[in-house]
Amino acid sequence: MPINSVGIIGYGAFGEFLELLFKRFAPSVQVKIHSARFASDGQKFFDEREVCACDAVIFACAIRDFESQLKKLLSLVPKDTVIVDVATVKCHTANLLKTLAGDRPYIASHPMFGPESYKKTEGDVTGYKIVITDSTLDRLDLSEVIGFLSALGFAVSEMTSEEHDKYLADTLFLTHCIGQTMKQGGFKRTPVDSVSFGSLMNAVESVQHDEKLFHDVYEFNPFCKDAAKRFHDAQESVFSNLSRD
Repeated sequence: MPINSVGIIGYGAFGEFLELLFKRFAPSVQVKIHSARFASDGQKFFDEREVCACDAVIFACAIRDFESQLKKLLSLVPKDTVIVDVATVKCHTANLLKTLAGDRPYIASHPMFGPESYKKTEGDVTGYKIVITDSTLDRLDLSEVIGFLSALGFAVSEMTSEEHDKYLADTLFLTHCIGQTMKQGGFKRTPVDSVSFGSLMNAVESVQHDEKLFHDVYEFNPFCKDAAKRFHDAQESVFSNLSRD
């Protein structure tokens, strides 16, 4: 399955990060980007039609915009172009792909990392997790994709969208909860940080600026409301125990 060109829809923090990764790991692949925030220049940014005509098109838009973007652009995507979903939630986007894209070639995935974590590890991607939940690619083509990513050091796993979203609610979403709480509470690093507090701040700093993503994950992952309630109830219980005489 030759991929000589990749289109990226959306140029937020993750869209820009994808461009960096392709330049580093697949420099021979031509990357074309479409963003409503940047005019087409024929070099980096292109109109929707040109971007959608690439061998693969990655939807790196906000979760809340995924449905409208897919509906808007699907008619511009050739039948053999691979559609790639990299959203943080999977039940929502995978169901949209099944409904709207049908038997077109697509991959629903979640790279479990971003530009902040990339900086923290100084560009070492060894062990970075990528989850694939749904795909209409034949097994040989999908294995080729997984093999390429694995050779670069990424840890690729496959599971259902429901399994992914359940795990995510108790892990990444919880990290976002802690990050937003500590940000609002004004908690910061100090000259006397313990090793464990330093590790906590590493996690907090990797997500604390993603407030819009935090709200989108809560809205579109059906398991996050229960996780948020359990976390809130636990906080109240701990505080109540501290306040007892």
